[in-house]
Amino acid sequence: MDFPLLVFTDLDGSLLDHHSYSFRGAEEALLRLHQLAIPLVLSTSKTRTEIQKLQERLDLHEAFIAENGGGIYLPPGHPIQNLRELQQFGKYRGKQFGRPYSYIRKIFIKFRDRYNLKGFGDMSIEEIMQATDLCREDAILARQREFSEPFLFLVEPRSQELQEEVAPHGLSITRGGRFYHLMSADQNKGQAVVETTRLFQAACRDRLITLGLGDAENDFVMLKVVDIPVLIPKPDGSFASMDILGLRKAPYPGSRGWGAAVTEILDNFEREYRVVGTGLHYPK
Repeated sequence: MDFPLLVFTDLDGSLLDHHSYSFRGAEEALLRLHQLAIPLVLSTSKTRTEIQKLQERLDLHEAFIAENGGGIYLPPGHPIQNLRELQQFGKYRGKQFGRPYSYIRKIFIKFRDRYNLKGFGDMSIEEIMQATDLCREDAILARQREFSEPFLFLVEPRSQELQEEVAPHGLSITRGGRFYHLMSADQNKGQAVVETTRLFQAACRDRLITLGLGDAENDFVMLKVVDIPVLIPKPDGSFASMDILGLRKAPYPGSRGWGAAVTEILDNFEREYRVVGTGLHYPK
Protein backbone atom coordinates (compact mmCIF):
# COMPACT_ATOMS: atom_id res chain seq x y z
CA MET A 1 0.00 0.00 0.00
CA ASP A 2 1.45 3.35 -1.05
CA PHE A 3 0.26 6.77 0.09
CA PRO A 4 0.57 10.08 -1.80
CA LEU A 5 2.49 11.48 1.17
CA LEU A 6 5.73 13.44 1.20
CA VAL A 7 7.52 13.94 4.53
CA PHE A 8 9.87 16.81 5.37
CA THR A 9 11.79 16.84 8.62
CA ASP A 10 14.22 18.91 10.59
CA LEU A 11 17.05 16.96 12.20
CA ASP A 12 18.57 18.28 15.44
CA GLY A 13 15.97 18.14 18.20
CA SER A 14 13.44 16.50 15.88
CA LEU A 15 14.40 13.29 14.10
CA LEU A 16 17.70 13.38 16.02
CA ASP A 17 17.85 13.75 19.79
CA HIS A 18 19.22 17.14 20.84
CA HIS A 19 22.30 15.99 22.78
CA SER A 20 23.14 12.51 21.48
CA TYR A 21 22.05 12.91 17.82
CA SER A 22 20.45 9.48 18.12
CA PHE A 23 17.39 8.51 16.05
CA ARG A 24 16.65 5.39 18.10
CA GLY A 25 13.18 6.57 19.14
CA ALA A 26 12.19 6.97 15.48
CA GLU A 27 13.49 3.66 14.11
CA GLU A 28 10.12 1.91 13.83
CA ALA A 29 8.51 4.90 12.12
CA LEU A 30 11.47 5.20 9.73
CA LEU A 31 11.13 1.52 8.81
CA ARG A 32 7.43 1.97 8.17
CA LEU A 33 8.04 4.96 5.88
CA HIS A 34 10.55 2.86 3.97
CA GLN A 35 8.16 -0.07 3.65
CA LEU A 36 5.42 2.24 2.34
CA ALA A 37 7.86 3.89 -0.10
CA ILE A 38 7.07 7.32 1.36
CA PRO A 39 9.89 9.79 0.59
CA LEU A 40 11.57 11.33 3.63
CA VAL A 41 13.23 14.65 2.75
CA LEU A 42 15.70 15.98 5.32
CA SER A 43 15.38 19.77 5.67
CA THR A 44 18.02 21.11 7.99
CA SER A 45 20.61 23.74 8.78
CA LYS A 46 23.29 21.08 8.29
CA THR A 47 25.68 21.23 5.35
CA ARG A 48 25.48 19.11 2.24
CA THR A 49 28.41 16.96 3.37
CA GLU A 50 26.88 16.41 6.80
CA ILE A 51 23.59 15.29 5.26
CA GLN A 52 25.31 12.93 2.83
CA LYS A 53 26.90 11.12 5.77
CA LEU A 54 23.65 11.05 7.74
CA GLN A 55 21.70 9.67 4.77
CA GLU A 56 24.07 6.71 4.80
CA ARG A 57 23.36 6.15 8.51
CA LEU A 58 19.61 6.32 7.84
CA ASP A 59 19.85 4.18 4.67
CA LEU A 60 18.24 7.01 2.68
CA HIS A 61 18.73 7.66 -1.02
CA GLU A 62 16.47 10.67 -1.25
CA ALA A 63 16.31 14.38 -2.01
CA PHE A 64 17.41 16.71 0.79
CA ILE A 65 17.44 20.42 1.65
CA ALA A 66 20.68 21.83 3.07
CA GLU A 67 21.50 24.90 5.17
CA ASN A 68 18.00 26.17 5.90
CA GLY A 69 16.87 26.15 2.29
CA GLY A 70 20.18 27.11 0.69
CA GLY A 71 19.90 24.26 -1.80
CA ILE A 72 17.83 21.26 -2.87
CA TYR A 73 19.82 18.19 -3.92
CA LEU A 74 18.88 14.95 -5.64
CA PRO A 75 21.36 12.06 -5.41
CA PRO A 76 22.60 10.13 -8.46
CA GLY A 77 19.99 7.77 -9.82
CA HIS A 78 17.05 9.52 -8.16
CA PRO A 79 13.91 9.01 -10.29
CA ILE A 80 13.15 12.73 -10.71
CA GLN A 81 16.70 14.05 -11.11
CA ASN A 82 16.49 14.32 -14.90
CA LEU A 83 14.06 17.25 -14.95
CA ARG A 84 15.52 19.82 -17.35
CA GLU A 85 15.28 22.70 -14.88
CA LEU A 86 17.76 21.08 -12.48
CA GLN A 87 21.45 21.93 -12.53
CA GLN A 88 24.47 19.73 -11.88
CA PHE A 89 26.34 20.19 -8.58
CA GLY A 90 29.11 17.61 -8.49
CA LYS A 91 27.41 14.23 -8.53
CA TYR A 92 24.10 15.78 -7.42
CA ARG A 93 21.42 17.59 -9.38
CA GLY A 94 19.25 20.28 -7.89
CA LYS A 95 18.68 23.98 -7.26
CA GLN A 96 20.47 26.53 -5.13
CA PHE A 97 18.83 29.56 -3.51
CA GLY A 98 21.47 30.88 -1.12
CA ARG A 99 24.22 33.41 -1.62
CA PRO A 100 27.83 32.15 -1.55
CA TYR A 101 29.38 31.65 1.87
CA SER A 102 32.22 34.03 1.00
CA TYR A 103 29.73 36.91 0.71
CA ILE A 104 27.84 35.95 3.88
CA ARG A 105 31.09 35.70 5.80
CA LYS A 106 32.18 39.14 4.54
CA ILE A 107 28.99 40.75 5.87
CA PHE A 108 29.24 38.78 9.12
CA ILE A 109 32.72 40.17 9.79
CA LYS A 110 31.42 43.69 9.17
CA PHE A 111 29.14 43.42 12.24
CA ARG A 112 30.99 40.82 14.31
CA ASP A 113 32.74 43.10 16.78
CA ARG A 114 29.89 45.56 17.19
CA TYR A 115 27.47 42.80 18.25
CA ASN A 116 30.00 40.50 19.94
CA LEU A 117 29.38 37.58 17.60
CA LYS A 118 31.28 34.34 17.09
CA GLY A 119 30.64 32.32 13.95
CA PHE A 120 31.73 28.93 12.69
CA GLY A 121 34.34 30.71 10.59
CA ASP A 122 35.89 32.06 13.81
CA MET A 123 35.88 28.75 15.66
CA SER A 124 38.47 26.00 15.73
CA ILE A 125 37.30 22.45 15.16
CA GLU A 126 37.67 21.87 18.91
CA GLU A 127 35.39 24.84 19.67
CA ILE A 128 32.76 23.60 17.22
CA MET A 129 32.93 20.16 18.86
CA GLN A 130 32.37 21.74 22.28
CA ALA A 131 29.51 23.96 21.09
CA THR A 132 27.70 21.20 19.18
CA ASP A 133 28.61 17.92 20.95
CA LEU A 134 29.75 16.62 17.55
CA CYS A 135 32.69 14.30 17.08
CA ARG A 136 35.74 15.67 15.24
CA GLU A 137 34.82 14.17 11.88
CA ASP A 138 31.30 15.61 12.01
CA ALA A 139 32.54 18.99 13.23
CA ILE A 140 34.80 19.22 10.18
CA LEU A 141 31.81 18.52 7.93
CA ALA A 142 29.70 21.08 9.80
CA ARG A 143 32.28 23.76 9.05
CA GLN A 144 32.04 23.21 5.28
CA ARG A 145 29.46 25.95 4.80
CA GLU A 146 28.11 26.96 1.39
CA PHE A 147 25.19 29.30 2.14
CA SER A 148 25.03 30.25 5.82
CA GLU A 149 27.04 31.20 8.89
CA PRO A 150 25.91 29.73 12.22
CA PHE A 151 26.87 32.04 15.08
CA LEU A 152 26.47 32.86 18.76
CA PHE A 153 26.02 36.13 20.61
CA LEU A 154 28.76 36.31 23.24
CA VAL A 155 26.70 38.85 25.20
CA GLU A 156 22.98 39.64 25.40
CA PRO A 157 21.44 38.78 21.98
CA ARG A 158 20.44 41.78 19.85
CA SER A 159 19.01 39.76 16.99
CA GLN A 160 16.39 42.28 15.89
CA GLU A 161 18.92 45.11 15.67
CA LEU A 162 21.32 42.89 13.76
CA GLN A 163 18.51 41.83 11.43
CA GLU A 164 17.88 45.48 10.53
CA GLU A 165 21.58 45.99 9.87
CA VAL A 166 22.03 43.00 7.53
CA ALA A 167 18.76 43.45 5.61
CA PRO A 168 20.16 46.11 3.21
CA HIS A 169 22.83 43.55 2.28
CA GLY A 170 20.17 41.04 1.18
CA LEU A 171 20.64 38.85 4.26
CA SER A 172 18.48 37.71 7.15
CA ILE A 173 18.80 35.95 10.50
CA THR A 174 16.98 32.88 11.71
CA ARG A 175 17.32 30.96 14.95
CA GLY A 176 17.78 27.22 15.23
CA GLY A 177 18.03 24.92 18.20
CA ARG A 178 21.62 25.88 19.09
CA PHE A 179 22.68 28.78 16.88
CA TYR A 180 21.52 31.83 15.03
CA HIS A 181 22.14 31.64 11.27
CA LEU A 182 23.06 34.43 8.88
CA MET A 183 21.97 33.67 5.32
CA SER A 184 20.38 35.10 2.19
CA ALA A 185 17.02 36.80 2.66
CA ASP A 186 15.87 34.82 -0.41
CA GLN A 187 16.38 31.41 1.20
CA ASN A 188 14.34 29.59 3.82
CA LYS A 189 13.04 26.11 4.52
CA GLY A 190 9.52 27.06 3.42
CA GLN A 191 10.54 28.10 -0.08
CA ALA A 192 12.68 24.98 -0.46
CA VAL A 193 9.85 22.73 0.72
CA VAL A 194 7.40 24.29 -1.74
CA GLU A 195 9.86 23.85 -4.60
CA THR A 196 10.72 20.27 -3.63
CA THR A 197 7.02 19.41 -3.40
CA ARG A 198 6.51 20.83 -6.89
CA LEU A 199 9.31 18.62 -8.26
CA PHE A 200 7.83 15.51 -6.65
CA GLN A 201 4.28 16.42 -7.66
CA ALA A 202 5.34 16.33 -11.31
CA ALA A 203 6.08 12.62 -10.80
CA CYS A 204 2.89 11.76 -8.91
CA ARG A 205 -0.54 11.26 -10.49
CA ASP A 206 -2.34 12.02 -7.20
CA ARG A 207 -2.14 15.26 -5.26
CA LEU A 208 0.66 14.93 -2.74
CA ILE A 209 -0.08 15.55 0.92
CA THR A 210 2.88 17.07 2.74
CA LEU A 211 3.89 16.41 6.33
CA GLY A 212 6.49 18.53 8.12
CA LEU A 213 8.18 18.04 11.49
CA GLY A 214 10.40 20.51 13.33
CA ASP A 215 11.16 21.99 16.73
CA ALA A 216 12.75 25.43 16.34
CA GLU A 217 12.01 28.93 15.08
CA ASN A 218 13.77 28.27 11.78
CA ASP A 219 11.22 25.50 11.13
CA PHE A 220 8.26 27.91 11.25
CA VAL A 221 8.24 28.68 7.52
CA MET A 222 8.48 24.97 6.70
CA LEU A 223 5.63 24.00 9.01
CA LYS A 224 3.52 26.87 7.68
CA VAL A 225 3.56 25.60 4.08
CA VAL A 226 2.90 21.86 4.65
CA ASP A 227 -0.52 20.24 4.91
CA ILE A 228 0.23 18.53 8.23
CA PRO A 229 2.56 20.55 10.50
CA VAL A 230 3.99 18.84 13.59
CA LEU A 231 5.91 20.70 16.29
CA ILE A 232 8.35 18.68 18.40
CA PRO A 233 8.92 19.88 22.00
CA LYS A 234 12.31 21.06 23.16
CA PRO A 235 14.34 18.82 25.53
CA ASP A 236 12.75 20.55 28.54
CA GLY A 237 9.25 19.81 27.22
CA SER A 238 8.44 23.38 26.17
CA PHE A 239 7.42 24.33 22.64
CA ALA A 240 8.64 27.07 20.32
CA SER A 241 5.99 29.77 19.92
CA MET A 242 4.21 29.20 16.59
CA ASP A 243 0.78 30.32 15.42
CA ILE A 244 0.00 27.89 12.59
CA LEU A 245 -3.45 26.66 11.62
CA GLY A 246 -3.83 22.94 12.33
CA LEU A 247 -0.50 22.66 14.14
CA ARG A 248 -0.06 19.32 15.92
CA LYS A 249 2.25 18.87 18.88
CA ALA A 250 4.29 15.73 19.41
CA PRO A 251 4.01 14.11 22.86
CA TYR A 252 7.76 13.82 23.54
CA PRO A 253 11.00 15.62 22.61
CA GLY A 254 13.39 14.38 19.95
CA SER A 255 13.27 11.10 18.08
CA ARG A 256 10.74 9.51 20.42
CA GLY A 257 8.22 12.29 19.81
CA TRP A 258 9.03 12.25 16.09
CA GLY A 259 8.38 8.52 15.90
CA ALA A 260 5.12 8.77 17.85
CA ALA A 261 3.81 11.62 15.68
CA VAL A 262 4.66 9.92 12.37
CA THR A 263 3.19 6.61 13.54
CA GLU A 264 -0.11 8.27 14.52
CA ILE A 265 -0.35 10.06 11.17
CA LEU A 266 0.36 6.88 9.21
CA ASP A 267 -2.28 5.05 11.25
CA ASN A 268 -4.78 7.77 10.35
CA PHE A 269 -3.89 7.45 6.68
CA GLU A 270 -4.54 3.74 6.75
CA ARG A 271 -7.92 4.25 8.42
CA GLU A 272 -9.14 7.30 6.52
CA TYR A 273 -7.71 7.06 3.03
CA ARG A 274 -7.48 3.34 2.27
CA VAL A 275 -5.42 4.29 -0.78
CA VAL A 276 -4.48 1.26 -2.84
CA GLY A 277 -2.26 1.35 -5.91
CA THR A 278 -1.60 5.10 -5.74
CA GLY A 279 1.28 7.13 -4.50
CA LEU A 280 4.49 8.06 -6.28
CA HIS A 281 4.74 6.80 -9.85
CA TYR A 282 7.89 8.12 -11.40
CA PRO A 283 8.03 8.67 -15.16
CA LYS A 284 10.19 6.20 -17.04
